[in-house]
Amino acid sequence: MPGGARAALEAVLMVIDEPATAPALAAGLNLTVDVVETLLAELQREYNGYTVNAPDADVASFNGNNAAPRGFELRNIAGGWRIYSRAEFAEIVGGFVLEGQTARLTQAALETLAVIAYRQPVSRARVSAIRGVNVDSVVRTLTQRGLIEDSGTDPESGAILYRTTSYFLERMGIGSVAELPQLSPHLPGLEGIEDFYDAARM
Repeated sequence: MPGGARAALEAVLMVIDEPATAPALAAGLNLTVDVVETLLAELQREYNGYTVNAPDADVASFNGNNAAPRGFELRNIAGGWRIYSRAEFAEIVGGFVLEGQTARLTQAALETLAVIAYRQPVSRARVSAIRGVNVDSVVRTLTQRGLIEDSGTDPESGAILYRTTSYFLERMGIGSVAELPQLSPHLPGLEGIEDFYDAARM
C-alpha cells in the first residue's frame, strides 16, 4: 500500500462516520493495537503542527519539526477516534454545509436533552414532571436525531427509560457523561444541599 500502514489508517479515519476504537482499527488494518495507538498519536501531533516521520508500522516516531497546523484535527472522544474540522473554522465550514443538514435543536429539545443527560436513565414521565410540559414529541425528535436511546424499562412502572448515546458524547466532544459540567455552581441558593439530603435520610 502506498504510504504503508500509517496512510491506510489515515484513509480509514477520513471516511468513518463515527468514532472508532483503536482495537477496531487494528483489527480492520491487521495491525497490533500498540502500533495503531502509536500511529494515532503521531497523526494527532502532525495535524496539530508537528511533522511526523513514520514510513514503517514498526518505526513510528515524530521528528519534532514544527509545521503549520491543519484545518482538521484527530480527536479521541466518545470512546473512539475520528477526524474533525477545527472549531476555529466552524463559521467558515458552516457556510459550505447545505441548509437543513445542521438544523439546530429547539430550546425545548435542548432542555429535555439536558434533563435526560443529567438524570439518565430516566422515563418520559419523569422528564415531563421536571420540565412541567409534555415531552413526547421532543423525545421522539431526540431519538430520531440519535442523541438519546431506549435504556430498558423501569422495573416498578414498566415505563421506557432513556439515556444519551455515543453520538451525543461525540457531539459534545466528551468521553463520558461524567465529563458533563457540574450544575451546582450555576444554581443559586443550593449551598448546603448535600447536608439537607443527608439529614432527610436520618
